[in-house]
Amino acid sequence: MTGVPAAPRVGRRLEVTGIVQAVGFRPFVYRLAREIGLDGRVRNAAGRVEIEVAGPAVDIERFAGRLRDDAPPRARVERVTAMPLAAESLPAPGSGFVIDESVDVPATERLFPPDIATCADCLREIRDPRDRRYRYPFTNCTNCGPRATIIEDLPYDRSRTSMRAFPLCPDCEREYRDPGDRRFHAEPVACPACGPRLAYRRAEPAGENGRQVATGAGSPAATGLPPALAEGEDALGAAIADLEAGLIVAVKGLGGYHLACDATDATAVARLRDRKRRWAKPFAVMVRDLDAARAFATVTPEEERLLTSPARPIVLVEARPDAGLAANVTNGNRRAGIFLPYTPLHHLLLEAIGRPIVLTSGNLSDEPLVTDDAEALVRLRGLADSFLQHDREIRARYDDSVTRVVAGRESIVRRGRGYAPDPVDLPAGLRVDEPLLAVGAELKHTFTLASGGRAYVSPHIGDLEDVLAYRAFEGNLEHLERLLALEPRLAVHDLHPSYLSTQFAVRHFPADSRMAVQHHHAHVASSAAEHGLTGQVIGVAYDGLGLGDDGTFWGGEILVADLKAYRRVARFGRAPMPGGALAVTKPYRMALGYLMGTEDVGLGDNGGDMRVPMSSELLELAAPFLARLDPREVSVVSTQVARRLNAPLASSAGRLFDAVASLLGIRDVAEYEAQAAIELEQIVDHGSPAEPLPYRIGRSDGLLVYDPRPTLGALLADGTGATSPARLAARFHETIATVTRELCAEVRRATGLRAVCLSGGVFQNQWLAEALLDRLGRDGFEVHINRLVPVNDGGISYGQAAVAAARLAG
Repeated sequence: MTGVPAAPRVGRRLEVTGIVQAVGFRPFVYRLAREIGLDGRVRNAAGRVEIEVAGPAVDIERFAGRLRDDAPPRARVERVTAMPLAAESLPAPGSGFVIDESVDVPATERLFPPDIATCADCLREIRDPRDRRYRYPFTNCTNCGPRATIIEDLPYDRSRTSMRAFPLCPDCEREYRDPGDRRFHAEPVACPACGPRLAYRRAEPAGENGRQVATGAGSPAATGLPPALAEGEDALGAAIADLEAGLIVAVKGLGGYHLACDATDATAVARLRDRKRRWAKPFAVMVRDLDAARAFATVTPEEERLLTSPARPIVLVEARPDAGLAANVTNGNRRAGIFLPYTPLHHLLLEAIGRPIVLTSGNLSDEPLVTDDAEALVRLRGLADSFLQHDREIRARYDDSVTRVVAGRESIVRRGRGYAPDPVDLPAGLRVDEPLLAVGAELKHTFTLASGGRAYVSPHIGDLEDVLAYRAFEGNLEHLERLLALEPRLAVHDLHPSYLSTQFAVRHFPADSRMAVQHHHAHVASSAAEHGLTGQVIGVAYDGLGLGDDGTFWGGEILVADLKAYRRVARFGRAPMPGGALAVTKPYRMALGYLMGTEDVGLGDNGGDMRVPMSSELLELAAPFLARLDPREVSVVSTQVARRLNAPLASSAGRLFDAVASLLGIRDVAEYEAQAAIELEQIVDHGSPAEPLPYRIGRSDGLLVYDPRPTLGALLADGTGATSPARLAARFHETIATVTRELCAEVRRATGLRAVCLSGGVFQNQWLAEALLDRLGRDGFEVHINRLVPVNDGGISYGQAAVAAARLAG
């Protein structure tokens, strides 16, 4: 009987693009090729994986299909390109399959993953006394551990990460070379014998010139660090003892330092607030596991999914009043941020303490995260009582991501560790032929590098007004440009000439290589672009302030926009901001601005019969409000408004929320951004349906205008206090939702548009965002809100990039 002839042997060269480095992809390819019986090799090449295989054509086809279908969990295979392999290049039959050294070659794009939370296998090892990694705080494998925060350059190899400082011991080397081991070619692999090590130091008094004073025997290390008081397990034990004693410990994490204290100890929390100068804003809390999360908050299934995802973000949830935390952790806020441990070190800390801990950014408020060990000892001196450090360097600063669930779906608030630097795609069909840099706004700053169909949104940096945050922006930009091998040819910036981001663009790019994008157009574009919308939409942009193209400050805007252009069709009524930026931090000044100087809006088709109170009448109604203010301050504001002295006009939804919060006695002076508006939402009485307050929609210069005077008059008319502030806050929210629906309906009647994109910092208001998504949807609109980039100014840079891409496309 004649045997079946062997299938002819062919060769293919495969290129795999996507997120295929730092996710265990080469080991996966190796095992798959060996399983199928193919000869060949695999290697990292810049931002892709290159494979050469030889064998029967049917087996190679099956191999190529499984590259996509069976890829490791954190990989994202986007394209597998196959090319014939010349006969002379075919691997010899039976030669096997190998992993070659990586090469640095030109690439169209370079993708690499965010840091990945500790996997279940590694967690079992650090809890197993028989395992050699028992209680080792830097345990990781191909499925978890540091990635973006340790990478210095691509292609991704240990020699191009901060792990190059730790030569592998024989045991780790054996795991690294063993195809059957889950640490096969895991670049951050380490163990107690060869890997990073903990060090414990106490906060020292300042010496001459503010330098840290070393104590104990020995001389400072070459890094300038004083000798550690304890190392390894002893360092961990000392830090745990400090936390249990009510002290504040600076803990070095993946992307920077945190400040930690016992979340059940009100004295420790108060001390942390005072030192950090964060007297009001809620702290994030790390809890041991999902059971602890459920004890702390009402957690929905979608929130649980986010809490346990590989990104391990801080998730904003509805806090339980009986959670057992110190009251000053949340300071009365209904919603607070919780997250689960995402490194072995966090697991060890939480398991030892047995209680939740406050784990907040290692910095003074508004400063960038500290990443350098020596700098931490200086900048965090006076904030922390002790330091739990380690000797693995942080190559890129990544603050913790903050996210939430809006109408059953995730909506990111702050994009950082676990999410960045994953790219956000531009809408289908839009490509950037030459790289561009969108420099973003000034507050909640991010920047975006765009190339091809990708937008690489940076992690959250902070407020650029702080010199350290500005330097962090420059450093992060240089680092990401190098990793992505991108040299921007165009800078996209805000219209505001005083924004430091705008000034950066002006300083580094010639006039013909710059493009300005209006702030609220960028907001709307950020929402539209991430949902793939390139045609005209109704854009609802509600935020604090942004410079409009008429030279006034905008913030309560309805636009008809596509990605290239926009026209303003409706807005909120303007009011002066007495003292300019001072009115942002002192909402009572904003309230006075509305009472004394709200513009006189012309009659509209649907508002002609409503009597509108004038400023004198509003002031008369506001007598109880005025009585609690300093008369001298009221007089100064009156002069500023009357003479238009440092009292710019603003059509801002955010400023109106601030004014109402002050009028209701909720918040006169804000200790952090948007505090008044946040607390106004927090007190909303959800007990029963609320009727909107009176409102009027008029016209001015061809625009529909929401005139807030009837609304404010109705709020003030309750002079006896018969209606609770909570009830009035609910009615005000209903008013804004009703006004927005009416404005959108008017625009639809005029244009036929049905798609609505919501964006801007005011939509961090959970009640308003969910109400409009629901009600506009029931009105027959197709409604979108930011999901992948923040709805606040953290999403501006992505919107700028999308606008530039559309304009460049013609």
